[in-house]
Amino acid sequence: MVYNDIILITGAAGFIGYFLSKRLLEQGCRVIGIDNINDYYDINLKYDRLKNLQSYDYFTFIKEDIADKEKIFNVFKGYKPNVVINLAAQAGVRYSIENPDVYMHSNIIGFFNILEACRYYPVEHLIYASSSSVYGSNKKVPFEETDFVDNPVSLYAATKKSNELMAHTYSHLYKIPASGLRFFTVYGPMGRPDMAYFSFTDKYFRGEPIKIFNNGDFEHDLYRDFTYIDDIVEGIIRLIDKPPAATDDSAAHKIYNIGNNCPIKLMSFINALENALSNSLGRKVVFEKIFEPIKAGDVPATYASTDRLHVTVGFRPKTSIEEGLQRFTDWYVKYYNVK
Repeated sequence: MVYNDIILITGAAGFIGYFLSKRLLEQGCRVIGIDNINDYYDINLKYDRLKNLQSYDYFTFIKEDIADKEKIFNVFKGYKPNVVINLAAQAGVRYSIENPDVYMHSNIIGFFNILEACRYYPVEHLIYASSSSVYGSNKKVPFEETDFVDNPVSLYAATKKSNELMAHTYSHLYKIPASGLRFFTVYGPMGRPDMAYFSFTDKYFRGEPIKIFNNGDFEHDLYRDFTYIDDIVEGIIRLIDKPPAATDDSAAHKIYNIGNNCPIKLMSFINALENALSNSLGRKVVFEKIFEPIKAGDVPATYASTDRLHVTVGFRPKTSIEEGLQRFTDWYVKYYNVK
């Protein structure tokens, strides 16, 4: 990576966008951050992330919505980024069932505008967030990038699969080097409050039970490939200067899994969270639990093959669930000043 690169990051006030921006700024890159600061979750957390980023001289923040094509074109025209990393999206599987419109707005129209901007203001590499949800209810594990992914079980997953198709088409037509990243259940400090580990911790301090959507079936529990935020960021950074090259029979477009390659039972994850919180507080923590049926759009297991990422950049995510959750609970107790 050239340290005078101008890197445009959409969703810069988001969880991954914040940590990625911070790491790039520490390496001397100039970062242009875009975010619309929507209220899908607590905007105070987003503003606190931004406050940390704005202490860097090479950070520029633009409050804008990627669904506004004219504004996005003006950003590309004015700053001429070398690399674009599109992390702006409406997240959440269950939320997409009740609020489909916002997913089309951000994930389809917004991403189309990013592709159009890359078409008219060429970049060296477009990296964009896809999701492990594109694998749907695939039974074959671990999930490989070459697996069939045409049966999404949520609208969120459908929009992410659409992003991959759109990026491939634009790469083919307009020679845009593009890499799509299928993230697997990202967690860590300053994360998203709608994610299970965060909401479980919130509920504990409110004296509320946590809901576990596995029918209380411990023998056939849900499995998740939990990936710590630092590993996600490391994977992205290593890919920045590895844009795919077009060949005679393929576009300059490639898909990568970024996951921990180590799925964990949901109940084991909850036990690890209880232990981490016990360590942070210096007392025993046990969540009150209610077991309910699996929700529409949820999948039984996520499990990433990381071979392709490793071959390309020599890296596999490696943070253990115990280490990652301990960092999260230590941050949570300090940030919210709870006892």
